Amino acid sequence: MPGKPIKVIYVISRIDKAFAFEWIAKQIDRSRFDVRFVLLNEGLSQLGQFCAENNIPCKNLHLNGKKSYPRLIIRLFFIFLFQRPKVVHAHLIDASLISLTAAWLALVPKRIYTRHHSTYHFDYFPKAVRWDRWCNKRATQIIAISKNVRKVLIDREGVNPAKVSVVHHGFILSHFSLTKTETAKSLVRKYNPVGKAPVVGVVARFIELKGIQFIIPAFQRLLGDYPNAKLLLFNASGDYRESLMQQLSGLPEGSYEAVVFENDIFSLYNLFDMYVHTPINMHVEAFGQTYVEALAAGVPSVFTLSGVAPEFVVDRHNAIVVPFCNPDAIYTAMCELVENKALAEKLSQNGRADVKLFEISNMINKLETMYGK
Repeated sequence: MPGKPIKVIYVISRIDKAFAFEWIAKQIDRSRFDVRFVLLNEGLSQLGQFCAENNIPCKNLHLNGKKSYPRLIIRLFFIFLFQRPKVVHAHLIDASLISLTAAWLALVPKRIYTRHHSTYHFDYFPKAVRWDRWCNKRATQIIAISKNVRKVLIDREGVNPAKVSVVHHGFILSHFSLTKTETAKSLVRKYNPVGKAPVVGVVARFIELKGIQFIIPAFQRLLGDYPNAKLLLFNASGDYRESLMQQLSGLPEGSYEAVVFENDIFSLYNLFDMYVHTPINMHVEAFGQTYVEALAAGVPSVFTLSGVAPEFVVDRHNAIVVPFCNPDAIYTAMCELVENKALAEKLSQNGRADVKLFEISNMINKLETMYGK
């Protein structure tokens, strides 16, 4: 007779909507695992609403900066004492600091955190590296979302290699290939009503490390060859926005649009004739979900190799790979995708095939194995 399901509590901070956690909650084996959520946010979230609608146990706790840490550590300590989970799994820095400390104090046997950043603290917030080291010590296991992150944890933070497991993000890849939906058509009407082409897509926050500052001048040159081209930029918020908007202001009116948020990420890629993602070095991306999403949607793409990309992106097989911080190379690659239809089709087909290793079932299987040990 099977025993009671293993109790797993996810603690997640500063997340509104996240398909990944919805997919985990739906697809994990509920006969073996009792999955619950604790969400640390300034207010209510769509993820919390999803849990309520699907009868998934969930607590919403108010996070108001570091001053709320002591209160939340105490609150979580008692939650863990009362609920007695075998596993606490933390995501993102606030949740990791708070819940790993509380779980350590409450003697939770398996304390896992997923490391969602690579060298970001080393490069931009060196004082925060000590908080990463605190999480590393409090955790019994660490999930690196790419080999790049694993290398940073081991080589730069001194984590025992036996403590670190690579578990890639998982996706329901079929969601990105539904090109004929009415939603997809409505996005075309919304963002490209006059049918400009070629459409160059970018889905990246407006922060320096994403390399958008090198895409804009490349696109400006492309306009000289293809005056009807359009640049669509999504997730257009971040601390580099002012600088990037200044660059964009030099482009002709109507040749670009910068969109802060679009909810339908699955249909979004169907707007693009080509896709460009060019982080500024090999370490700045921890994973880079957009690499997988663009190829899953079959969009011919131009990439620099950062995060997870070196593990599966091959130049001229499933994407065109360009050097870091090189607008001339980006321009040349974009021109080739417009002019060489056979290459574009080859990249599209191979890209769709090669992202299958990121299917959601692979991630779920690895998590279940980790929780069940």
